[in-house]
Amino acid sequence: MREVIIVGGGPAGAVCGERLAAAGTAVTVIDDHLAWEKPCGGGLTRKALRAFPFLLDGPYPKKLVREVELSAGPGVRARLWLDEPIVIYSRCVLNGLLLERARRAGCRIVRARVTALETDSGRPRVWAGAEKFGSDFVVLAAGARNRLLPAGESSAPLSPADFEQTVGYYVPAAADVIKIKFVPGFWGYLWSFPRPDHLSVGICGKLKKYSTATLRRYLEDFIDEERLPRAGARFYSHLLPSPRLETIRRRRLLGPDWALVGDAAALVDSVTGEGIYYALRSGELLAECLTAGRARDYPLRLHREFGAELERTAVLAPRFFTKNFFGDAITTRTVEFARRSPTFRRTLARVFSGEQDYRTLEPRLWVQLPLTLAEIGWNLARE
Repeated sequence: MREVIIVGGGPAGAVCGERLAAAGTAVTVIDDHLAWEKPCGGGLTRKALRAFPFLLDGPYPKKLVREVELSAGPGVRARLWLDEPIVIYSRCVLNGLLLERARRAGCRIVRARVTALETDSGRPRVWAGAEKFGSDFVVLAAGARNRLLPAGESSAPLSPADFEQTVGYYVPAAADVIKIKFVPGFWGYLWSFPRPDHLSVGICGKLKKYSTATLRRYLEDFIDEERLPRAGARFYSHLLPSPRLETIRRRRLLGPDWALVGDAAALVDSVTGEGIYYALRSGELLAECLTAGRARDYPLRLHREFGAELERTAVLAPRFFTKNFFGDAITTRTVEFARRSPTFRRTLARVFSGEQDYRTLEPRLWVQLPLTLAEIGWNLARE
């Protein structure tokens, strides 16, 4: 590939562009926002930091957090201690530093809104602002709501059932602990993520199941429970991908002269909502395949590395959030077990740090169940 256009300058597009430009490809990254404050936690787990160590070692503003507090109602709380920290960035900072690395590698960065895409005329063309761009290949990295998909291809825009709605606040406060709250039977969760100079406090819930008013009611209660300040807080709302299993399996990621990466490819953990690692790594994988002249290998390499894992999260999510175990919500039991069982707590910490594969998680929990129940019984007797 001599020339590549990347539509979208988020983590997936920026890393893909950086790797391609470093290999000698002429790359143009087009984005109408560039670095912007995306409403999400912004956490990078251990697996992300191992793959991209500059995100831990660099001088950019970030917050290192080693504790996670889980709750599921009054008095139901547990703390997890992580062997390796979760690194939390403001998304404006994270996107900015990744775009700057792409720029230094040789990418041309264009701030403009892409309005049209054509891939059926022999050479892909993109219209952005007042310009028309031609290239050998187009990388679509414009997020889950991207509708610039090749005409006649099977990668249709995601449906409402593949999204969750997020509402929240940027709160001018400081903390050293990530807080996650589950509501029994609620498909989603509330969070407080400490960033370098504020907290990102929010809630995510399945788009077709909950109204904005319902989400805001849960969120206001959470803010009051945690005694967080409201003065100076800035409200946000956004749609994030939460793909169903059938969507993940049928989504076409590659065409003759185009490919999808990151959220546009629906590469998101449907349980936790994490997408940053998968965005970074999918951009890198595609760049490796294009540089080697083996674009056709991209879908298979991606599936082998984490595609099957993400399919598993799509199966687990509805069960985890909406089903019961031992007479109470699985989310509530998860917090109770973590509070009283060191074995269960260690496994859960591995899930949060990205070390525990979802495909082996359920068998691991069943094998550990007798020890987990014994530890719970011992601690209940002591209480």
